[in-house]
Amino acid sequence: MLTSAHLLAYIAVMAGVTYLIRLLPLVCFRKKITNVFVQSFLYYVPYAVLGAMTVPAIFYSTSYTLSAVAGLIAAVFFAYKEKSLLFVAVAASAVVFVVERLIELF
Repeated sequence: MLTSAHLLAYIAVMAGVTYLIRLLPLVCFRKKITNVFVQSFLYYVPYAVLGAMTVPAIFYSTSYTLSAVAGLIAAVFFAYKEKSLLFVAVAASAVVFVVERLIELF
């Protein structure tokens, strides 16, 4: 059974781990990173993490895989055309909605 003491201990451990992850780079790297390879690697890490978290969610968040693929294609198309983030999100959602309604009709 989960008691309030256990819950507070879990929260404290998670807070410590989160703080440690944010603190370690500040402690370990006091000088500016001058290595070009490391700089370029660190530049792309946020994009890689965001992609790794977002792409699987795209395919499992809809009722049909076909509608997810259609929404992804629409989002990539409008992003490539340099539309705003809000427009891309609304357009991709609209495409998913329309494709799911068409699939249910047939």
